[in-house]
Amino acid sequence: MISLSKRTKGFTIVELLIVIVVIGILAGLVITTYSGIQQRARNTVRQTDLKAVQSQLEAYYATNGYYPANSTTDGLGSDSSENQTFVTTNMKGLDPNALRDPTISASSTNAYSLLTSAPAAGVLQYAYIASPASCDDSTTLCTGYQLIANEEGSTDTYTYKSLN
Repeated sequence: MISLSKRTKGFTIVELLIVIVVIGILAGLVITTYSGIQQRARNTVRQTDLKAVQSQLEAYYATNGYYPANSTTDGLGSDSSENQTFVTTNMKGLDPNALRDPTISASSTNAYSLLTSAPAAGVLQYAYIASPASCDDSTTLCTGYQLIANEEGSTDTYTYKSLN
Protein backbone atom coordinates (compact mmCIF):
# COMPACT_ATOMS: atom_id res chain seq x y z
CA MET A 1 0.00 0.00 0.00
CA ILE A 2 1.17 3.49 -0.82
CA SER A 3 0.94 6.26 1.77
CA LEU A 4 -0.57 9.47 0.50
CA SER A 5 0.73 11.72 3.26
CA LYS A 6 4.16 13.22 2.84
CA ARG A 7 6.07 13.68 6.04
CA THR A 8 8.33 16.77 5.98
CA LYS A 9 11.15 17.22 8.43
CA GLY A 10 11.77 20.53 10.23
CA PHE A 11 10.66 22.74 13.09
CA THR A 12 7.32 24.46 13.42
CA ILE A 13 7.10 28.19 14.02
CA VAL A 14 5.90 27.58 17.58
CA GLU A 15 8.94 25.44 18.36
CA LEU A 16 11.28 28.11 16.95
CA LEU A 17 9.57 30.85 18.98
CA ILE A 18 9.92 28.84 22.19
CA VAL A 19 13.64 28.38 21.57
CA ILE A 20 14.10 32.11 20.82
CA VAL A 21 12.26 33.11 24.01
CA VAL A 22 14.35 30.73 26.13
CA ILE A 23 17.59 32.06 24.60
CA GLY A 24 16.42 35.65 25.25
CA ILE A 25 15.68 34.91 28.91
CA LEU A 26 19.07 33.26 29.41
CA ALA A 27 20.86 36.17 27.70
CA GLY A 28 19.06 38.66 29.95
CA LEU A 29 20.10 36.76 33.07
CA VAL A 30 23.72 36.58 31.94
CA ILE A 31 23.91 40.31 31.17
CA THR A 32 22.36 41.26 34.52
CA THR A 33 24.67 38.97 36.47
CA TYR A 34 27.75 40.15 34.57
CA SER A 35 27.14 43.84 35.32
CA GLY A 36 26.69 43.04 39.03
CA ILE A 37 29.95 41.11 39.06
CA GLN A 38 31.78 44.04 37.44
CA GLN A 39 30.32 46.43 40.01
CA ARG A 40 31.47 44.26 42.91
CA ALA A 41 34.93 43.99 41.35
CA ARG A 42 35.21 47.80 41.11
CA ASN A 43 34.12 48.09 44.76
CA THR A 44 36.87 45.64 45.72
CA VAL A 45 39.37 47.78 43.80
CA ARG A 46 38.17 50.84 45.73
CA GLN A 47 38.79 49.12 49.06
CA THR A 48 42.20 47.88 47.95
CA ASP A 49 43.18 51.35 46.70
CA LEU A 50 42.17 53.04 49.95
CA LYS A 51 44.01 50.46 52.05
CA ALA A 52 47.15 50.94 49.93
CA VAL A 53 46.94 54.73 50.30
CA GLN A 54 46.32 54.34 54.04
CA SER A 55 49.42 52.20 54.51
CA GLN A 56 51.53 54.71 52.56
CA LEU A 57 50.12 57.59 54.62
CA GLU A 58 51.03 55.74 57.81
CA ALA A 59 54.57 55.22 56.47
CA TYR A 60 54.69 58.95 55.62
CA TYR A 61 53.63 59.73 59.20
CA ALA A 62 56.28 57.41 60.62
CA THR A 63 58.94 59.22 58.59
CA ASN A 64 57.79 62.83 59.02
CA GLY A 65 55.76 62.89 62.23
CA TYR A 66 52.66 64.34 60.50
CA TYR A 67 50.29 63.56 57.64
CA PRO A 68 50.26 65.48 54.35
CA ALA A 69 47.98 68.51 54.12
CA ASN A 70 45.03 68.93 51.77
CA SER A 71 46.76 71.71 49.87
CA THR A 72 48.34 70.74 46.58
CA THR A 73 51.65 72.47 47.35
CA ASP A 74 52.16 70.69 50.67
CA GLY A 75 50.62 67.29 50.05
CA LEU A 76 47.62 65.51 48.63
CA GLY A 77 44.92 67.68 47.19
CA SER A 78 42.73 68.44 44.23
CA ASP A 79 45.44 68.95 41.59
CA SER A 80 46.07 65.83 39.54
CA SER A 81 49.64 66.57 38.43
CA GLU A 82 50.81 67.67 41.88
CA ASN A 83 49.27 64.57 43.46
CA GLN A 84 51.27 62.39 41.08
CA THR A 85 54.43 64.36 41.92
CA PHE A 86 53.75 64.07 45.65
CA VAL A 87 53.16 60.32 45.39
CA THR A 88 56.26 59.62 43.30
CA THR A 89 58.37 61.74 45.72
CA ASN A 90 56.94 60.74 49.11
CA MET A 91 55.07 57.47 48.61
CA LYS A 92 57.40 55.50 46.39
CA GLY A 93 55.63 52.17 46.89
CA LEU A 94 52.23 53.50 45.85
CA ASP A 95 50.94 53.15 42.31
CA PRO A 96 49.57 56.57 41.26
CA ASN A 97 46.52 54.72 39.87
CA ALA A 98 45.51 54.02 43.48
CA LEU A 99 44.48 57.69 43.65
CA ARG A 100 41.80 57.31 40.99
CA ASP A 101 38.46 55.59 41.11
CA PRO A 102 38.28 52.58 38.76
CA THR A 103 35.49 54.23 36.76
CA ILE A 104 37.68 57.25 35.88
CA SER A 105 39.89 56.98 32.84
CA ALA A 106 43.61 57.57 33.41
CA SER A 107 43.53 60.12 30.56
CA SER A 108 40.86 62.21 32.34
CA THR A 109 41.96 65.66 33.53
CA ASN A 110 40.97 64.83 37.13
CA ALA A 111 42.18 61.23 37.03
CA TYR A 112 44.43 61.53 40.09
CA SER A 113 42.78 64.42 41.89
CA LEU A 114 41.36 63.78 45.33
CA LEU A 115 38.35 65.57 46.74
CA THR A 116 39.06 67.54 49.90
CA SER A 117 35.58 66.96 51.32
CA ALA A 118 33.40 63.87 51.42
CA PRO A 119 32.11 62.96 47.95
CA ALA A 120 28.44 63.66 47.32
CA ALA A 121 26.14 60.66 46.99
CA GLY A 122 26.74 58.91 43.69
CA VAL A 123 30.07 60.66 43.02
CA LEU A 124 32.67 57.99 42.30
CA GLN A 125 35.86 59.76 43.30
CA TYR A 126 38.21 59.39 46.25
CA ALA A 127 38.54 62.00 49.00
CA TYR A 128 41.44 62.78 51.32
CA ILE A 129 40.52 65.01 54.26
CA ALA A 130 43.37 66.01 56.55
CA SER A 131 42.69 67.15 60.10
CA PRO A 132 42.65 69.58 61.68
CA ALA A 133 41.08 71.46 58.77
CA SER A 134 43.58 74.30 59.14
CA CYS A 135 46.72 72.14 58.84
CA ASP A 136 49.21 73.27 56.22
CA ASP A 137 52.46 71.43 57.08
CA SER A 138 54.21 74.69 57.99
CA THR A 139 52.44 76.33 60.95
CA THR A 140 49.90 73.63 61.81
CA LEU A 141 50.78 69.98 61.31
CA CYS A 142 48.19 67.44 60.19
CA THR A 143 47.53 64.92 62.95
CA GLY A 144 44.87 62.82 61.24
CA TYR A 145 42.99 62.15 58.04
CA GLN A 146 40.06 60.34 56.48
CA LEU A 147 40.04 58.52 53.15
CA ILE A 148 36.53 58.26 51.73
CA ALA A 149 34.98 56.65 48.65
CA ASN A 150 31.38 55.90 47.75
CA GLU A 151 30.40 52.32 47.06
CA GLU A 152 29.09 51.84 43.55
CA GLY A 153 25.47 50.71 43.39
CA SER A 154 24.80 51.61 47.02
CA THR A 155 24.58 54.57 49.38
CA ASP A 156 27.33 53.13 51.59
CA THR A 157 30.80 54.66 51.82
CA TYR A 158 34.23 53.27 52.53
CA THR A 159 35.99 55.31 55.20
CA TYR A 160 39.53 54.75 56.44
CA LYS A 161 40.87 56.90 59.26
CA SER A 162 44.40 57.60 60.44
CA LEU A 163 45.78 55.03 62.83
CA ASN A 164 47.50 57.58 65.10
